[in-house]
Amino acid sequence: MIGNKIKVLIIDDSALVRELLKRILSKDQEIEVVGSTVDPIYAIKKLKEFKPDVITLDLEMPRMDGLTFLRKLMAVIPTPVIIISSRAEKGSEISLKALELGAIDVVLKPSAMLQSSFFDIEEEIIIKVKSAAKVNMTELRKQARKKIASRNEVTPATIQLLQSNTDKIIAIGASTGGTVAIRSILEQLPANLPGILIVLHMPVGFTSSYAESLNASCRLTVKEAVNGELLRKGFAYIAPGGKHILLKKSHQKGYFISLEETPPVNRHRPSVDVLFSSVTREAKNNCIGVILTGMGNDGANGLKEMHDNGAWTIAQDEKTSIVYGMPKQAIKLGAVDEVIPLQEMPNAIVQALQK
Repeated sequence: MIGNKIKVLIIDDSALVRELLKRILSKDQEIEVVGSTVDPIYAIKKLKEFKPDVITLDLEMPRMDGLTFLRKLMAVIPTPVIIISSRAEKGSEISLKALELGAIDVVLKPSAMLQSSFFDIEEEIIIKVKSAAKVNMTELRKQARKKIASRNEVTPATIQLLQSNTDKIIAIGASTGGTVAIRSILEQLPANLPGILIVLHMPVGFTSSYAESLNASCRLTVKEAVNGELLRKGFAYIAPGGKHILLKKSHQKGYFISLEETPPVNRHRPSVDVLFSSVTREAKNNCIGVILTGMGNDGANGLKEMHDNGAWTIAQDEKTSIVYGMPKQAIKLGAVDEVIPLQEMPNAIVQALQK
């Protein structure tokens, strides 16, 4: 970035969308739209000229689709990309693939191509573009190109020690860069862990597809959380987009999940703070809190509650974080017992269950 201006390149085959995005982004004094193109072919030719800090990208375009462009971009000129896609119900799988390839975030394109519809989401667009400008592109490219392998494998002996550990709770929160980070952790965990509750700042409609893709590659059973369901050993539950997830407990049923549509917290629903606070209320010190890469401070106060009540708390380190916002804020509050690289997270979680 030159000075305080974030240079943005818009790629969309709709002239109307390009104009609306330009108007929205130009409202912010810290953002400068340096160009817009009708498709990725033109963009490839103009990248050296524009030198954008952030790219907004449609996925369905003529001549070259967005995924192909994203794959080429990350291999040659890694640049933060925000996907501006159609509704999640129509494109969630392709959008999830974009996140795996290195896209920073997704904004749902309004179904009605009206100026008023786009201006309803202008704050979201501006915030995500600003967040994208701060990402650690070196780490993002590394994570997008290959799965992170743990330095310390979870051994059969360690797994055996977990057999009776069914009363604990594991709570994980993440935002920007979190889809890749959570995948790298869950794919290495054994199948017999206590229940895991996860909050990601993902749009409505994406969490179901994300959970299904994780379930296909993990030993744990991974699913989108359902209101009222009991927590089960060997299951990881992803909070649905647009709903807070809370841990509840009853004498008859034990731990179960409550989904709520109460107001956003820290501008997010689901919120990591809401999850962590509920885990503290119900599980006291019999839980583990993990805060991963993400913009902002969501989760920091909740993790402090967990920490102050005797839970073991872990934060991702700066080097392996795509955005070192949420972990940094938690560390500043004195909410963290352990700061470790992403690749050591699976083993750290297993070890924490034995503390």
